[in-house]
Amino acid sequence: MPTLFAVLLTKVKRSQIVTLLVASITCLVIGAIAFALTQHVSVGIGLYWAVTTATTVGYGDVTPHNTVGRVIAILVMVTTIPLFGAAFAFLAASLTATRLAKLLHMREGPPKGSFVAIYGMHDAVRKIASEVAATGERVVVVAESNLESLPATIETIKGDPTLETVLRRSEPERASRLLIAVEDEKDALLIAVMLRHLAPAVPLIAVANSSRIATALTDLGVETTVSIEDLLGHTLAKSIETPHAGDLLLEMVRSPEMMFREYPAEPGVIGRTLSQARSIEQGLLLGVVKQGQIHMGVSTDPVIESGDTILVLRPRPQESKR
Repeated sequence: MPTLFAVLLTKVKRSQIVTLLVASITCLVIGAIAFALTQHVSVGIGLYWAVTTATTVGYGDVTPHNTVGRVIAILVMVTTIPLFGAAFAFLAASLTATRLAKLLHMREGPPKGSFVAIYGMHDAVRKIASEVAATGERVVVVAESNLESLPATIETIKGDPTLETVLRRSEPERASRLLIAVEDEKDALLIAVMLRHLAPAVPLIAVANSSRIATALTDLGVETTVSIEDLLGHTLAKSIETPHAGDLLLEMVRSPEMMFREYPAEPGVIGRTLSQARSIEQGLLLGVVKQGQIHMGVSTDPVIESGDTILVLRPRPQESKR
C-alpha cells in the first residue's frame, strides 16, 4: 500500500500546482479590486479583506456593506478558498511523495553519470542486476511491479516499460547499455522498436525466451540477443556429453576473479591469426567477432582484421574485486 500511495502522489505535476496558484492569486486580486470599487475603500484595504477572506481568517474589521459587496464576498470564498486548498494539498502531496520515494528506493529519473538500464522484470533480472552492480556499474531497473524484490543498491523507476513516456523518463540515450528483459514476447519487440528510436547509438541487448523471438529482435536492430531456450538447451546437452562442461561455463561467468571484455582489435593483433594472437594476449582470448559472427578458432584459424572485435576473459583488477 505505501508503494502504491507513493506512485499515485508522484503523478502530481509541478505545472498543475503552478496553474492552481496563478488561478488563486488572479481570483484574489480581482476580488480585492472589485471590493475596493464597490465598497469605496482603497485597493490596499480591499486586498487585505480578500486575503483574510480567502484564508478563512475573517477578522471582521472590514466587511461588505451592500448586496454587491456580499456577492463579491461569496464569489471570493467559493473560488479562492478551494483553489488555494487544492494548490497546497498538491504541494504537500508532492513533497510527501518525494520523501516516500527516497525511503522506498524509488526514483523520478535515472542517476547522473553512466548507468546500465534494464527494462522489465524477467525472472533473471534480480540476478542480472546484482551481477552487473557487483562490477561497480550503476544499474537502473524500469518495471511496473516487483521492484521491492531488488536489492537496495539497485535503483528503480516504476512504470510500464512498453509506454514511450516511461522510456523517456529513463533517458536511455544517456545509458552505457540497455537490456530488455520482459516475459512477454510482444512487449520485448515493442520496447526494442522504441529504444532503437530513442537511443539509436546505445548498445541494446535483449533476453528472449525462444530462438524465434531472438531472431526477430536481431532483425529489429538489437545487437545482442540471448535466447534462454537455446542457452539452457545447449548447456544441458554439452553437460550430458561432457559432465563438467556446464560447470566450466558456469565458473567462467560467475567467478568474481574473472571478467569478460569485448573491444575492437588493436594494431598489435591485426593481421595475425587467432592462434597467434592468443600467444600475446593477456588473458584467455576466447574468439573474434567478424561481421556479427563469432569465430573461436577451433576448426579454422581466422586472421584478425581491422574492424573485428576481440572477446577476452581476464583476471579482474585487484581494486575491483568484491
